[in-house]
Amino acid sequence: MTLYQIKPKFQALLRPLVKRLAARGVTANQVTLAAAGGSLVVGALVAALAWLPGVFLLMPLWLFARMALNAIDGMLAREHGQQSVLGAYLNELGDIVSDIALILPFALVAPFGAGEIMVFALLAVIVECAGLIGPLAGASRRYDGPLGKSDRALVLGALGLWAGLGLSLAHAAHWLWVMLSLLSLLTIANRVRRGVAEGEQARQARAQAAPHTKSSSQPVE
Repeated sequence: MTLYQIKPKFQALLRPLVKRLAARGVTANQVTLAAAGGSLVVGALVAALAWLPGVFLLMPLWLFARMALNAIDGMLAREHGQQSVLGAYLNELGDIVSDIALILPFALVAPFGAGEIMVFALLAVIVECAGLIGPLAGASRRYDGPLGKSDRALVLGALGLWAGLGLSLAHAAHWLWVMLSLLSLLTIANRVRRGVAEGEQARQARAQAAPHTKSSSQPVE
């Protein structure tokens, strides 16, 4: 189960806005760049003002906005004829850059440590790479959980809200990042395992269809 599964309902709420944006000439790539640029700005601002607890309240606000922007750029691309090769690159690379920019500021929150935050950030990148490899292996782009992009956003938003409200974090909070890292490893394993299974099924289907295709193409004497 992952938050990605409720994406269609979220998209339905945004569809009227998407139609207005498309009518005004807003492009999917512009929205993608805005989401990545906004994440870099928010991440840098939170890191620079980390001594001010309230600044972390920007995290849940921006993460919700980023989720909306991510849904909007995809809908503009698919539903308004704006799909492009460049857009695919911008979308995936923008998500990875945004994740790193929004994860690293938590290294400045006591009692979290830089090491555990950096490990989680690295695993977040690997999670997305495991999903992206799917098409290279003959499978679909994998979005398996339990800790995909939307789920990470929910966790980071909750942590930002907690820190922004000035609530104390016990030293046991270190284990939170350990748990999140383990969930990331499980997500990687799920995406690889299910991607391999899907790719193998597709390969077997092609192999079974190949003899029929060959025989049907032979000339009749």
